[in-house]
Amino acid sequence: MKLAWCPVLLALSACSLAPPLERPASGVPEAWKEASPAIEGQWAPALPADALSRGAWWEVFADPALSVLMRDATSANLDLAAAAARVEQSRTLVKTAAAAQLPRIDFGAGAAASKPANVGPGLGTGPDLAAYERYSFGAALSYELDLFGRVRDNVRAADADLNGQQALYQSFVLALQAEVARTYFLIRATDAELVVLRTTVQLRRDTLTLDARRVLAGEVSEVDLVRAEAELQGVRTALIGVERTRAQYEHALAILLARAPATFALAPAPLSAAPPRVPPGLPSTLLERRPDIAAAERRLEAANARIGVAKAAFYPLLNLTADASFVANDIGQLFAWSARTWALGPLAGLLLVQPIFDGGRNAANLERAQAALTEETARYRQQILSAVREVEDALVALRTLAEQHDTVANTLAASTRAQQLAQQRFEAGQTSYLEVLDAQRQALLAERQTQQISGERQLATVALIRALGGGW
Repeated sequence: MKLAWCPVLLALSACSLAPPLERPASGVPEAWKEASPAIEGQWAPALPADALSRGAWWEVFADPALSVLMRDATSANLDLAAAAARVEQSRTLVKTAAAAQLPRIDFGAGAAASKPANVGPGLGTGPDLAAYERYSFGAALSYELDLFGRVRDNVRAADADLNGQQALYQSFVLALQAEVARTYFLIRATDAELVVLRTTVQLRRDTLTLDARRVLAGEVSEVDLVRAEAELQGVRTALIGVERTRAQYEHALAILLARAPATFALAPAPLSAAPPRVPPGLPSTLLERRPDIAAAERRLEAANARIGVAKAAFYPLLNLTADASFVANDIGQLFAWSARTWALGPLAGLLLVQPIFDGGRNAANLERAQAALTEETARYRQQILSAVREVEDALVALRTLAEQHDTVANTLAASTRAQQLAQQRFEAGQTSYLEVLDAQRQALLAERQTQQISGERQLATVALIRALGGGW
């Protein structure tokens, strides 16, 4: 009769009360708004592929110094080490949850001495009773038969949490790499700007020396000399400000490398004129490549599995236990065959723990699990929308910066020509020195804008690569 319950129990232990996971609509468009029309209409369903290697994407910039910094940052960054430790913590939680699927065996050994009382209710004082000793040695086994999939759903939730932490780690790696590249190009942009400013300072000094001689010769008024001095000091002020900014960027880069700023220095170098071209691919690929989207999906799976755990609390719980030990009053007889004891219980179908009244605790836990699933669903959809926006922002930045680069290049050429003409007119005595200073100021502004836009194009390229998930 007892064996007849086995198929029923096995069927119950194979079920799960977690609802089928319905992934919400992502809202990803079929084509990028800011991308080339060449990819429009090429839609493909997306599957998570966050485990794919992103590769050394920074090598597209062909900058050996950047590659060295990437290697150092990924091996030394302390925040990355903390993120790796969080993954290990999640892995241990999976092991803890999975341990409930196996029987638990406990070993025990004990010794006690006792003297019984020699009195009893209504009996008065009896004869003195002798003290006795008790020794025990044995093992106990307990096992929860996983009715209604409570343990199994708990393992699924812990495993989904682990996968989510691993995806978050990959997202942190990508964010770290992008921040290293961004800070590096900020430094290179300031290097290029410093070259312009230092050259301008030297030109202003040469002009000031020349004007001083011409004032002594009576060729120009002292007003021109004072204006030249003011222009020199203005450029020097700008130079000092950019030098301060570069130092701060260098300090930030040192921290990313887990180094003290005092022990790190990056030699100046020119900024690459044109950034590499990064094709954005299909919007559906974004779901496959973005590790933060994968992490949001794993959290969704974990929340769904915990609904099954909460539902299982409404149903019976069955624990199978067994005990085998030796008990004796004399330690010398502890392991004698006659000292053995054993017990089995509760057996299948005999004793089930069924909650009857818990003050609404199980119902509240189920409502909380369902609300958590609703929250993770909203966060998942929001994560996708944020990712789409980041790609669109990077695409429009690259497009408009390319247009600005062409415009400012024309401005620089015109300003340089105007400066030359103003200098010639001034030397011929046809205009005042104020016109020369104004032309020089416009040329300096155009040249600084050229370098700044070149740096912004590199930054926008890094932002696009990060927004695409580190690959294309």
